[in-house]
Amino acid sequence: MATTTATHLAEATVPLQATSLTTGLAVRQAARNGTHHSPTFGLAPSYLQANLIVLPSRYASDFRILCARNPVPCPLIAESKSLGCWDAVKSWIDGVSDDGISRELDIRRDAPRYTVYKDSKLAKFECADIVEEWTEDHIAFFIGCSYSFESALCDAGLPPRHALLNCNVAMYRTNVPLCPAGVFTGGTYIVSMRPYKKKDIETVRDITRPYIATHGEPIAWGWDAVEKLGIKNIAEPDWGAAPLTMDGRSLSEVFGDDENVPVFWGCGVTPQEAVMRAGIEGTIMGHAPGHMLVLDCRDWDIVKQQ
Repeated sequence: MATTTATHLAEATVPLQATSLTTGLAVRQAARNGTHHSPTFGLAPSYLQANLIVLPSRYASDFRILCARNPVPCPLIAESKSLGCWDAVKSWIDGVSDDGISRELDIRRDAPRYTVYKDSKLAKFECADIVEEWTEDHIAFFIGCSYSFESALCDAGLPPRHALLNCNVAMYRTNVPLCPAGVFTGGTYIVSMRPYKKKDIETVRDITRPYIATHGEPIAWGWDAVEKLGIKNIAEPDWGAAPLTMDGRSLSEVFGDDENVPVFWGCGVTPQEAVMRAGIEGTIMGHAPGHMLVLDCRDWDIVKQQ
């Protein structure tokens, strides 16, 4: 069987109407005009995807420190160019210019779906935009997303399971504490999980390791990692779709199987969870899990060829 390329995977696993969304700009425009509102896995192969968190300005400094102290689950790649700015960003990636991150941008409308918190409590889930909630006091932060290294996995013939099954990646709360920063205390890692054959895990680690700006290599793998991370039931993720075997069985039915080993990465939903744990005041916004902002920078902008 021929090796599965990222482009072929995108064509095979995303809805028919999304197969033309092959650039970051195309995905953003489709989200903005309401023609795409689904998770963004498989879209625009090789274009970076970003998790989004939007905060009142008084929390911005503490949040930057939180990201600096927790670079695996919270790799900061960009932020609003200025206070209240929703159409331009400042790059945090060495060698990538501000315009290189994204042009023709509307942070309020360019993710397929959003989440809104009021005083750290969920107020809206999977809403179409955050235009009404955005104020001149808000600052947006872009956090790297593990969807960004899936093109490389596909090109190596190791496509992630959730893409093959056309569902959102499974995400879980863990007991791994974040290093606190200012008001952000008590947070824990959120992880995304992709099952792989035991024999392929070292290759998967090698492929994803250079993607430091998008979580890098896994933080844990193996069936024993489920308990060590404090995950109560692998079949019941906190976000995303319940993980399945390729023949449609629950992953819990094959516990211990070397053909379906859970592999866990840091996840950019972590900052949203940290905000809720911190109990901060005001309106906070983010992407809905799996519904990323797709940018204009590419894989090779963050992983230099040897």
